[in-house]
Amino acid sequence: MAQITASLVKELRERTGAGMMECKKALSESNGDIDAAAEALRKSGLAKADKKADRVAAEGRVAMAQDGDKAALVEVNSETDFVAKDDNFVGFASHVARAALGVEDIESLKSARIESGKTVEEARAELIAKVGENVQVRRMVRIASNDTVAAYVHGGRIGVLVELKGGDAELARSLAMHIAAMNPPHVKAADVPAEFVAKEKEIELAKMSDKDRAKPPEILEKIISGKIAKIVNEVTLYGQPYVMDTNQSVEAVLKAAGADVVRFERLAVGEGIEKVVEDYAAEVMKQAGLA
Repeated sequence: MAQITASLVKELRERTGAGMMECKKALSESNGDIDAAAEALRKSGLAKADKKADRVAAEGRVAMAQDGDKAALVEVNSETDFVAKDDNFVGFASHVARAALGVEDIESLKSARIESGKTVEEARAELIAKVGENVQVRRMVRIASNDTVAAYVHGGRIGVLVELKGGDAELARSLAMHIAAMNPPHVKAADVPAEFVAKEKEIELAKMSDKDRAKPPEILEKIISGKIAKIVNEVTLYGQPYVMDTNQSVEAVLKAAGADVVRFERLAVGEGIEKVVEDYAAEVMKQAGLA
């Protein structure tokens, strides 16, 4: 039997919104498997949602560059937010973004030259020496297309590229702002994996009462289909309410403009990097021999 720690219970509570005792019981029954416990809570109707928030430690900046039908985003990481706001760091990130316009991937970017004539790696080494922190050029995305391309960065923390067929630059930028705010995993319903839909159907069925499950198959299917359609709308750009006018869906806005989103890319600082939480009080007590 796996040990059910307080931190594991806390993490499950943050993910699901369920009560402490329910989380502890679910973890015990799943032998400490937090994903299985979260699913069990959802099936029992005790979980509000599986929010699975990425706890990240990396600070840094997302920078963008655009030149006509080409646009690029780069994520450059630092150890602290203080350095991420330093003028030297901000300037370096901007240089790297402009260099990304001319390359296809992150490895090529490292050897690309910025305006000073130095390679990105050479400039990075100089910046490390100047700011006294580790600096990493972690990711880049780039779109080059004959369609309309928009780039948007919110607060240096979230960046979005959108390729739009039809419509205009203003609509493309508005969509980029929507994606920055709403973070849809997919463009359209057809892009949602069948495995995801099947799992959500299983969960919704498990949450139903015995009375509802006893309804005729065609009625039950209609109920489940309605619930799944709502879930799919939440995870697709086209299905979400448009942030500029929540009375309309993004799909309706695009249809009225005779436009279609070909693809989008979204970067957020530090996503996917495990956060290291330091308990300084415990560390001091340990070193003092008090713990």
